[in-house]
Amino acid sequence: MPRLNWRWVLAFSAVPSFALLILYGVAPESPRYLCMKGNTSDALRILEKIASVNQTKLPPGVLLSGRSNDKDEESSPSENTAPLLPSLSKTTTQSKSGFSSFFMLFSPKLIRTTLLLWVLFFGDSFSYYGIILLTSKLSSGQSTCFPSLQSNINPQDDGLYLNAFITSMAELPGLLLSAILVDRVGRKQSMAIMFGLAFIFLSPLLIQQPAVLTTCLLFGARMNAMGTFTVASIYSPELYPTSVRTTGAGVASAIGRIGGMVCPLVAVGLVNECHQTAAVALFLVAIVVSIVCIQLFPYDTKGRELSDTS
Repeated sequence: MPRLNWRWVLAFSAVPSFALLILYGVAPESPRYLCMKGNTSDALRILEKIASVNQTKLPPGVLLSGRSNDKDEESSPSENTAPLLPSLSKTTTQSKSGFSSFFMLFSPKLIRTTLLLWVLFFGDSFSYYGIILLTSKLSSGQSTCFPSLQSNINPQDDGLYLNAFITSMAELPGLLLSAILVDRVGRKQSMAIMFGLAFIFLSPLLIQQPAVLTTCLLFGARMNAMGTFTVASIYSPELYPTSVRTTGAGVASAIGRIGGMVCPLVAVGLVNECHQTAAVALFLVAIVVSIVCIQLFPYDTKGRELSDTS
């Protein structure tokens, strides 16, 4: 950025995304989607590959397509067999309505989970993107509110970009930490632990700190914020039955993006007006609210069969 400009940075950052165009060709289709379209042969082939990769076998049963008159069935149901996708035929009619899955999120059984997920993703996104934006506001002596603590760094040099790079690297250990915790202590406690650690790392920034310490604190906070994001993305689809799983998780993620949009308008704006304490306090409140939401979820999905929510 010091040598070219932000447009070049965006252009270079977008180049790896084109690899997805290649990977889309080898990504398998959803077996459920194929069954709903009546293509049970391809669906069964994908399920068998999934079972093979996981070193197991498919449970006994048959695949039933979502089309009542479809003849492309691997086998016909009998009294002694059960469908591999038991809720498929029941929800096929419902899925034909564009908004039926969305409205099901507010059914008496799911509304609590839905609202809690919305608050969780909003708070997680608000604090995560706030930590990222604070990097440019608080590190490398960029703040003009505390001139006595500013370092002798030229705003045009690479110091800010180096600090941004360092804090960005925090996402790697964040991913590793979430992978270590998620199946050992459960989804809920993993998020609670990492939110708590993010709170601890952010708290000293209620007051201005030296540049090096600020970068270290932001590193720790971002590492744990990334970890909570990862576990939340695993946890949210596991909370919903199959028929609304992608809708529920997708809407919750979209609500979280609103938190990311609001963040620079509110919290970072406070930093620009020399209200650093108020800005960081907002992030801490978002973290506390997220921790409370986690404890209110009805159950943890660790070790729980997906069929239990279907």
